[in-house]
Amino acid sequence: MEAAAAHVKLVGPTGGMEGFLGSIGVRFMIDGLEAGERFSLVEHPMSPRALAAPLHLHTREDEYSFVLQGCMGALLGDDVVEAGPGDLVFKPRNQWHTFWNAGDEPCRIFEIISPAGFERFFEELVDMGGVAGADPEASSASGCGWASLSPAAGRRDLVM
Repeated sequence: MEAAAAHVKLVGPTGGMEGFLGSIGVRFMIDGLEAGERFSLVEHPMSPRALAAPLHLHTREDEYSFVLQGCMGALLGDDVVEAGPGDLVFKPRNQWHTFWNAGDEPCRIFEIISPAGFERFFEELVDMGGVAGADPEASSASGCGWASLSPAAGRRDLVM
């Protein structure tokens, strides 16, 4: 694996490509190519009480959620935690988890994904128009769009 050449990058408060995943937003800040595939960094803004994703696990990557604003709830295995500004939540690979905005105010987190690669799943989701745009037939049959994401999830070794 070839490391990316070192260069200066400044991502301001409104920098980076933004998109909507269906229940939460995403702002791409550092992608894997820029970090030699060692990690990627995205921001997830979440509306009050929004569920970010169904229960799932990653077989390839660990995730670290740093809370910037609001209150993030997370189910990590059998444990439920709530994290506030300045808290870091570790979601290791092969652990079932989900997370949500646990408050009545907006929540924002930085999500560090290591190694990089899973940010491309978010890019695919944005390109599809979010979860609801993934496959209307699968979405209506299951009550949500997550069921139609199997091909994209499979390419990332994501288990839902």
